[in-house]
Amino acid sequence: MAIKIYTKTGDRGQTSLLGGTRLPKHHIRIEAYGTVDELCAWIGLLRDSLTDKNDLKTLIYIQDRLFTINSSLASDPHKNKFKIPHIGEQDITMLEKEIDNMDAVLPEMKSFVIPGGHVTVSQCHITRCVCRRAERMVVHLSETDKVDEIIVRYLNRLSDYLFMLARKLAHGLNVEEIPWIPKM
Repeated sequence: MAIKIYTKTGDRGQTSLLGGTRLPKHHIRIEAYGTVDELCAWIGLLRDSLTDKNDLKTLIYIQDRLFTINSSLASDPHKNKFKIPHIGEQDITMLEKEIDNMDAVLPEMKSFVIPGGHVTVSQCHITRCVCRRAERMVVHLSETDKVDEIIVRYLNRLSDYLFMLARKLAHGLNVEEIPWIPKM
């Protein structure tokens, strides 16, 4: 049976979680998984600009993990009876290995880097910023409701990965990294 796109159940500003709980669309839980959804879309846009097969494979895997995170965030932690997938330590380890691989070939970073220099690099930095916002939203949610702590760790590591990917892209595109030097 095909999934019907419109249900009309949200026409009054509420939506349902897995488990049946109705929440206003501005609820922090909805904001959290909506921001993770936005992050996933930004990663898709970034993917459209890349050609490196490993980067493409990694980003598709990350998008899969973000769908997994959203299945958890969209579930009522007290009422959901559905089996949902989970993020594991191996997902964080994969990001760390990718970060270490990029760090091994990039010039040493001696200061903060001002984003920009090429559209693809800028897209990667915007994606990183959306990831940080998603992390903040999930942390905010965790202050009032149950959230698997590994989700926060994953999003934190993902933003580090996206920063390193932006540096790798800049390096590969021969874009000068502009260091931020505070004016005192």
